[in-house]
Amino acid sequence: MADPKGFLTTGREVAETRPVNERVKDWNEVYVPGSLLPIISKQAGRCMDCGIPFCHNGCPLGNLIPEWNDYAYREDWAAASERLHATNNFPEFTGRLCPAPCESACVLGINQPAVTIKNVEVSIIDKAWGNGDVTPQPPERLSGKTVAVIGSGPAGLAAAQQLTRAGHTVAVYERADRIGGLLRYGIPEFKMEKSHINRRIEQMRAEGTKFRTETEIGRDIDAAKLRRRYDAVVIAAGATVSRDLPVPGRELNGVHFAMEYLPLANKVQEGDLTVAPITAEGKHVVVIGGGDTGADCVGTAHRQGALSVTQLEIMPRPGDERNANQPWPTFPMLYKVTSAHEEGGERVYSVSTTHFEGDEDGNVQALHLVEVEFKDGKLEQKPGTERRIPAQLVTLAMGFTGTDQSNGLVQQFGLELDERGNVARDADFATNVDGVFVAGDAGRGQSLIVWAIAEGRSAARGVDRFLTGASALPAPIRPTDRALMV
Repeated sequence: MADPKGFLTTGREVAETRPVNERVKDWNEVYVPGSLLPIISKQAGRCMDCGIPFCHNGCPLGNLIPEWNDYAYREDWAAASERLHATNNFPEFTGRLCPAPCESACVLGINQPAVTIKNVEVSIIDKAWGNGDVTPQPPERLSGKTVAVIGSGPAGLAAAQQLTRAGHTVAVYERADRIGGLLRYGIPEFKMEKSHINRRIEQMRAEGTKFRTETEIGRDIDAAKLRRRYDAVVIAAGATVSRDLPVPGRELNGVHFAMEYLPLANKVQEGDLTVAPITAEGKHVVVIGGGDTGADCVGTAHRQGALSVTQLEIMPRPGDERNANQPWPTFPMLYKVTSAHEEGGERVYSVSTTHFEGDEDGNVQALHLVEVEFKDGKLEQKPGTERRIPAQLVTLAMGFTGTDQSNGLVQQFGLELDERGNVARDADFATNVDGVFVAGDAGRGQSLIVWAIAEGRSAARGVDRFLTGASALPAPIRPTDRALMV
């Protein structure tokens, strides 16, 4: 145990953010560089090293949280990094992007603010990179087997790194021009600077993983031909089909999916574009959808110089405390104020869009909405609550419905889908096609980054066992596992 009295004597402190008026003028990460290290050892000392650490259950990776908290408290950063990497390929991603279900399951959280597990995690990995403790781990010998991984998001990258280290020759195929999937083009720079992805890719290249960008399986390469070329294939193409809003006026200019809007802002930061073709500058912006992707749109609009930003959510406003029907250690639905929300804008709950209004040139000018409420399990409009709000840019951030089937990948492989439209798989993450496996959102449906990495690691074990007859790779989850939620 790090500090036997730490949870009694030390209060919770989190990372310090830069002033709003400063950070909205740039695209750097919102946190004050180096602000965690002076406080993080004491924060790690709040961990109680529980006899039954429920943080393990909250985290699908099974992160060894009490162990690396102990090392962080003692400032043994090399040992902390080793324990962190024992279960997680990319802690600098999860430490910045994961909503931390481990903290919701923290035993201290029953009657006190939980341990700042996410902040400890990102401090350890950032210190490890700074100290040179993160190095390539190439295999001692090659198996002679080849694997193709389709998709370079967190699931694909995790599977690729695990299989490369197991001695297989792995090639990752990505349809975009850079590696990273939604990490690259779906996550704004102010949430995670892309240098974190770049150095991981360099580590993986040094280990032997090959990368093929601007290559879409199903369009550029026939999926059946790819299967014949490799001994095994891992599909980690994500659930990239955005949920649409079929209301009158949807066809107007200025109404876009979030994933049409966000990547362009990232391309400006990559230097590919001078100005984003879709921009919030000088416009009233409405974001439909109250989740993390919606918040990303809010923060992006602030930095582009929007006149106003309004975020709409069809569900009621969550509470500030756990509901009785969401007891510890489940992941509760709480009112969350992200860094983007701190920067301004209005959040409106329990409303539904009825239609969009355009000008004579076909450009969206306003959005009409109505208040809604649940009655007998059904969503009903409240008469007399209709109103109009100005909108010259609307982003639809209402989630994703499944993996892309328009490119022919599913049909060319001959894959079976489950009842939710995801690629079906067995206990080893294998599809109905011999030698073809699926990991991440393509098989699970839209989920969290920490689940994607866990899926990639677990699918890698299934592939390794398929290729060699046995595997020593870890499999933290089963395809049927679900988050601790009520």
